[in-house]
Amino acid sequence: MLSLVKQIDLSGLFCQAGSDVMELEDAAQAINLDVVLLDLAAVGIGAQSVIEQVSRLQLPTLLVMETAAVRQYDPSLNPDDFIVAPLDATELLARVGQIVYRRNGRNREQLVRVGELSIDLQSYEVTMAGRRISLTYKEFQLLTLLASNPGRVYTREALLNQVWGYDYLGGTRTVDVHIRRLRSKVEDPDHLFLETIWNVGYRFRDIASES
Repeated sequence: MLSLVKQIDLSGLFCQAGSDVMELEDAAQAINLDVVLLDLAAVGIGAQSVIEQVSRLQLPTLLVMETAAVRQYDPSLNPDDFIVAPLDATELLARVGQIVYRRNGRNREQLVRVGELSIDLQSYEVTMAGRRISLTYKEFQLLTLLASNPGRVYTREALLNQVWGYDYLGGTRTVDVHIRRLRSKVEDPDHLFLETIWNVGYRFRDIASES
């Protein structure tokens, strides 16, 4: 019925589930969680009461509702946001990130800057010299991982596991394709970031150590 969610990073969420607010109150304080995920179908007509109880946790609420319930949705419930089931993992991650951003605001840890390249981890926006660049979600994840660890060499297998997950059935060529697309979008002759380490993998240039 209730889940407390912690946004670990752009690759996933940590959840602590429970059946009532009191059960989750200690967990919320101990693990410093971010968002309450509330299943509307599970609480039914008692949703308003549960949302009021959730307010004790001092955490924003993300309401989950079935498609059939959208037409009867009562706006007076006034959660911080809602999402329609069945849940899409990418959308859930984005909505949790948006809620956390609204609550905490932007800070330095939410921005990755490398020269004129800027990656906003909360709004999922990438700009190069002020120009906004449109990336797919996987391209964004891949770029963020590499740019957050300049100079570190990643094998294709490591990138595949960290960005696509261990259960991904595609081959390592997927990594090469996404690197090629990233280069076409974020690089030009004056801005080269992604380096190929032959027979190994890729790394993001450590521009700071070169200056």
